[in-house]
Amino acid sequence: MTEATKGTDAKHTIEEVGSTVKEGIISSLKGINEIEAEIVSLVRNTVSNTLRATGAVTDEAASVAKDVVKGAIQATEEVGTGLILSTKSVAKGVVMGVSDVGGDIVSVSDQTVRGAVKGASAIGADVAMVARRAVDGVIEATKEVGGNAEEVARVAVSGAIDAASSISNTAVKAVKDMLVGVVEGVKDIGRVALPKGKKV
Repeated sequence: MTEATKGTDAKHTIEEVGSTVKEGIISSLKGINEIEAEIVSLVRNTVSNTLRATGAVTDEAASVAKDVVKGAIQATEEVGTGLILSTKSVAKGVVMGVSDVGGDIVSVSDQTVRGAVKGASAIGADVAMVARRAVDGVIEATKEVGGNAEEVARVAVSGAIDAASSISNTAVKAVKDMLVGVVEGVKDIGRVALPKGKKV
């Protein structure tokens, strides 16, 4: 085997390694997206079916939201990972499930984010990251169901900061730093998406 052949073989092998890693990452990311979609669907259906069964949407929505968030946190505790990843999907599923039965998505968004922050603190998880994922989840769900995303963003951010205040000043700072710009970002998106009025 000549030096030129060895160099070509090595280059070809390195390119294959890069391609193999790329394909593996793509496959894994697709798997993560599928898992997140399954979590949203599971939570949404569980919440809406539970609220339909009780017939007390207004009274039970906050309680169901708290129980769902608590169950998700317990699941990630048992597995030992996944809280940050699953938080957005769980929050999104809760809001969509409550919306399916005509419930108050603003108040349930607040309760969901507060529960996620407090639950993250209880198990020693990254409170700021969980707060961000929960806020992102409730806003995304609100947009998808045609709700007032700006109002939900304000309430969710406020709820996350308030929940963090019951933990520590450090948690409040971390949550504020993580959520800076969320409400303004939603306003900007709304301004771009909504048609401008005609000047007369």
